Amino acid sequence: MVSTLVVSACVGFVAPAVMQLTPVALAAAPVGLPDFTELVEKSGPAVVNIRTTEKVSQQQGADDEQLEFFRRFFGMPIPKQNQAPRKGKQAPQEEEVPRGVGSGFIVSADGYVLTNAHVVDGASEVYVKLTDKREFKAKVVGSDKGTDVAVLKIEANKLPKITIGDSEKIKAGEWVIAIGSPFDLENTVTAGIISAKARDTGDYVPLIQTDVAVNPGNSGGPLINMRGEVIGINSQIYSRSGGYMGISFAIPIDEAMRVAEQLKQHGRVSRGRIGVQMGEMSKEIAESLGLPKAQGVPIAAVEPGSPAEKAGVQDGDVVLKFNGQNIETRAELLRAVGATRPGSKVSMSVWRKNAIKELTLVVAERDADKVAQKADKKQKKELSNLLGVYVTDLNEAQKKALPGGGVVIESVDGAAAAVGLRPGDLILSLNQVDVKDAKQFNAMLSKLEPKKPAVLLVKRENASQFVLIRPQAQ
Repeated sequence: MVSTLVVSACVGFVAPAVMQLTPVALAAAPVGLPDFTELVEKSGPAVVNIRTTEKVSQQQGADDEQLEFFRRFFGMPIPKQNQAPRKGKQAPQEEEVPRGVGSGFIVSADGYVLTNAHVVDGASEVYVKLTDKREFKAKVVGSDKGTDVAVLKIEANKLPKITIGDSEKIKAGEWVIAIGSPFDLENTVTAGIISAKARDTGDYVPLIQTDVAVNPGNSGGPLINMRGEVIGINSQIYSRSGGYMGISFAIPIDEAMRVAEQLKQHGRVSRGRIGVQMGEMSKEIAESLGLPKAQGVPIAAVEPGSPAEKAGVQDGDVVLKFNGQNIETRAELLRAVGATRPGSKVSMSVWRKNAIKELTLVVAERDADKVAQKADKKQKKELSNLLGVYVTDLNEAQKKALPGGGVVIESVDGAAAAVGLRPGDLILSLNQVDVKDAKQFNAMLSKLEPKKPAVLLVKRENASQFVLIRPQAQ
């Protein structure tokens, strides 16, 4: 049999009308490429589609931009707009409208499902749809923004579950596939290779980089190796367009499962803290301190009464080891401290005045309200999520340096991350109003108009500048 391939014309090229491929030509095609059919048949039934809804006042309606967003990107029914109540009539009740879609996968036959925290964040209700078309209302057991992991529970038994792999054993260059619901297209399979094992794109976990096609709706779905084992949770993409551009990232399954166990047991994640503000090491700083190479983490400030202060840590110390682990970067120290059980006694090696000094400290527990939260269907999304900036009060040293007040940024995402804000930056004013503390700042945020940009006066090191942030829709 002779196969034919019709080549369409494009600008600048003259295409032949018909090109014939003979059996000989077909035989010369590349061989040895992987066949993913068995992987999909084995793992596919354990992959689920997740849709979320949000309750809004019927008086709110939706503007044209929101309606187009729902239609084009989610393929969902357009939320109906409601008229204002007539005079003397009771105000309308809240209405449940579609909010977003994502993916997930079943990890136990009794109905536990893993997905991304950002898939369910702010949702009023969460629904899980299986490949056999059954749909269940899910309970959010817990979610952790620090690692972007969430655990759901559906009331069902004898469910197909996915096999958990070992993300420590992955290698750059090996084939992997992703299964999910990009743009609400259920049970979609894409394939590629692992590009890198550990990218420092998150505070608490280095991510797996791949070239597997991942798009909106794939979030929370599994990244699967050639043995049919899940090795990661698809979480992020690098994009300037909002769609896939050749680079995607997944949360290593080892870390995801550790977080999931804490969420199942306690509804939150417990992390350690030592009470320091960390700087960044450079070649010039290392040379000035007499270090043989640019490694370690400079301590910018020590919180009074913190484990670090009690252990004798001083401003200007450079952390070289923590609990026996060599520390090269700020991200490594943050993860090492966060992974340490609160109450543990650990050793820390610091560089001070051209010598290594050994210290011992007891790790405290990081404020759970700032790094993890137990999901609650009644919880409403705060405006601070639209700006993507989360703050805490100044420590004593900062208060002395800034008598006028201010707040320190603890974490950023979304719009704040896009304009270059980062943890450790100080916010001095919001829309030309001086910021005194975190409570006042959050109260000011709650009164902002979501569609209007906000102007922050931000201090970094010894320089201050105004930063314009345009809120991003969540």
